[in-house]
Amino acid sequence: MKPTRFIIFFAFLLLAGCKLDITNPNGPTDAQVLSTRDGMITLSIGMRQFYSTSALESLLLAPGTTTREIKGITTFTNILELEAGGTGLPTFNGNVLGLWLRMLRVMGMAEDLIANAPTVLASEPALRAGIIANANLFKAMALGGLATAFEQVPLQTNRTGSVTFSDRKAALTEAIRLLDEAASLVATNPPTATFTTQVTGPDFDLVNTIQAYRARYNLAAGNYPAALAAANAVNLTARSQFVYNTQSPNPIYQQVQISANYAPRATLGLPATLLEAGDGRLAFYLSTPDKTVNGEALKTLKGFFDAIDRPIPVYMPDEVRLIRAEALVRSNGDLTAAVADINAVRTQRTGDPFGVYPGLAAYAGAVTAEALLTEIYKQRGTELFLTGLRLEDSRRFGRPAPPTSLTERNRNFYPYPDQERLTNPNTPADPAI
Repeated sequence: MKPTRFIIFFAFLLLAGCKLDITNPNGPTDAQVLSTRDGMITLSIGMRQFYSTSALESLLLAPGTTTREIKGITTFTNILELEAGGTGLPTFNGNVLGLWLRMLRVMGMAEDLIANAPTVLASEPALRAGIIANANLFKAMALGGLATAFEQVPLQTNRTGSVTFSDRKAALTEAIRLLDEAASLVATNPPTATFTTQVTGPDFDLVNTIQAYRARYNLAAGNYPAALAAANAVNLTARSQFVYNTQSPNPIYQQVQISANYAPRATLGLPATLLEAGDGRLAFYLSTPDKTVNGEALKTLKGFFDAIDRPIPVYMPDEVRLIRAEALVRSNGDLTAAVADINAVRTQRTGDPFGVYPGLAAYAGAVTAEALLTEIYKQRGTELFLTGLRLEDSRRFGRPAPPTSLTERNRNFYPYPDQERLTNPNTPADPAI
């Protein structure tokens, strides 16, 4: 595994607006970037921008196809292979490789920041803490992205190529450790106005994003008290989003609206029993004109993906409410409190930072663990459409799975890319499906 860390990153230097003393006409060396204050800032910006335009694209579109949220409608073989899924998904699939390499590239950039910031920024404790916390967050996000798609993943990149692999539980544990450390750093040295201006920008809420991802990954790892505590630490009125423009376009808009490689399914990939008439989120995410492809009803994508400069949420506040509800139910906690969080999602008509409003009646089903978990999955399926979370959710909630059923997902995990296997003898055996 030899992630090329800076090739794409330096394409973002003009957008970042940071100046470096460049002696090489082809750009600064790694050593130059990693030994200066400006280099630390610029790499932090490049890491976020690469994640938001490349890694996030892979995380949303590949698993989104696997979980039937969207349908591949192009003639490109890679996309058709994902659409077919099953045991026939080849190890040379380019989209699976893209997801693998892009997450590793984010990890590599984050590791460089974590390793070098303590020395380079030794005299600026607030900036140092912010840079490291931000890098910890993005490495955790990349590990979480890999753990969504693969049974085993590397916890650390390696320039020589022969990394070892750990199971998904270990990956989630490492992601949580990184996020816990990040939360401690920003609690001791809160992000300053200078850090926000120079590094994250006003649209990215570092503190609340760290807590939201702590809640997300603790839930996935089965650490329910920790998930609940982290969720309770999130300000549900805050908004954290990736922003785009014509030079750095919304990647899903590019793939769906411009390239027309995918289209959303009218059902969001959910069975009819998990859709509710009058749910305002259907009109938020889907629009006309309709189309039928190979007998399937498809819609036009809206939501966060209908304009080249449309922001994409880093997380959604209602995910946090649903994390709280699920953590309570799975830990044999207060089911009445879980219903209250479910209803806060279901009945919402105003106040959402992203304008997503179900406008449904309050939950009227049985107040049992089984019934509430079904309702939580139902709400997650609609609220968190095309966020890269469905594949993990589908496994965690024990939804119909291949090879018995391909209706809600057509793979459980992806095979490891040939490029990894050919260069790394530690690559595990591929999953059966």
